[in-house]
Amino acid sequence: MSKDKNNITNTNEVAEKNYDVSGYTSSNQVEKGLATTHEQATDAYTEGTVDAKIDQLDEQGELKSHNGEDI
Repeated sequence: MSKDKNNITNTNEVAEKNYDVSGYTSSNQVEKGLATTHEQATDAYTEGTVDAKIDQLDEQGELKSHNGEDI
């Protein structure tokens, strides 16, 4: 296989990867990266930040503090 064809094959393998929860414990660098990126995107969507800090909520789910708490 030529070098260019090999690069295309490797690129296609990476491009076909999707997030899977097992990526957190995978030894594959791409799967680990997808898991981390998914976590950051989810945190940014739900908390508005990717710094791994969770805001305090009251019993009704209303925001009590914007200071955040390390997790």
